[in-house]
Amino acid sequence: MRYNEIKAEENVSLVTQFVLLGFSEFPNVQGLLFALFFVVYMIILIGNSLIIIVTRLDSALHKPMYFFLANFSSLEICFVSVTVPRILKNLWTQDRTISILGCAMQNCFFIILGVSECLLLAVMSYDRYVAICNPLHYPLVMNHKFCVQLAVGAWVTGMPLQIGQTSLIFSLHFCKSNRINHFFCDIPPLIKLACGDTSVPEKALFAATTLFIAAPFTLILISYGKIISTILRLPTASGRAKAFSTCSSHLIVVILFFGSACITYFKPKSNHSALTDKLLSLFYSVLTPMFNPLIYSLRNKDVIAALRKVFLQK
Repeated sequence: MRYNEIKAEENVSLVTQFVLLGFSEFPNVQGLLFALFFVVYMIILIGNSLIIIVTRLDSALHKPMYFFLANFSSLEICFVSVTVPRILKNLWTQDRTISILGCAMQNCFFIILGVSECLLLAVMSYDRYVAICNPLHYPLVMNHKFCVQLAVGAWVTGMPLQIGQTSLIFSLHFCKSNRINHFFCDIPPLIKLACGDTSVPEKALFAATTLFIAAPFTLILISYGKIISTILRLPTASGRAKAFSTCSSHLIVVILFFGSACITYFKPKSNHSALTDKLLSLFYSVLTPMFNPLIYSLRNKDVIAALRKVFLQK
């Protein structure tokens, strides 16, 4: 399918829709990409849903760690559902158009849920910090009311600022082109399409990235520095191994998610390569949600035991 590209000399009011180019540079593998994304999406939905179910059904998992894990799995389902169904639709129909309103809504929900994920990962690292570094006070500190407050805070804290961020981006004039060289409406490729002065949204993006990505990442690294220091002082090798096993899965998710997100959003606009951006975006928007249930289930004996009880009970 061919699309008319809107050039800068044309009236900007003509831009009523965008074209998500996605993976159109690989025309011979569109069917294979559809199958791959469909399988990944099913893994994400089924895997994260299983975590939510077992943490609700098994009383042994009614602990703060698994409460946050269930929230994280719920968040992952919402997060990927903002982008992957659109990717599947574009690959299946080869109709890559999206209205400006649809693009704005996708962008808004994506960054709101992305911020929530950053904050929830920081909350989960704090939970592990208290459990390992201050175990005697853990039941008192991480009581149910405080856990609910932390979870709700992670879900809603970034909403006002990110709605403002989306409004700022879509107040720009898009007159260079209507073709977004990406598979969803992300901020960097949208800024590249804008004409005129984009310094304000670029500064706002840098500030938001610092506040909602770099700051939680720094707090997580500090928490894990203290956790590792405490683990190394444990008297028994088995105690150290168990503590490392519990925390390493969280750390893997953190590094995958924050590493790719930081590279994407901290790079100057002039240094953005479309293919590199798409590959990095796949890590934090698709691959991390897929790895989450695999890592947490395969590396956690309590979750494996709960799954066995759910599926093997008569």
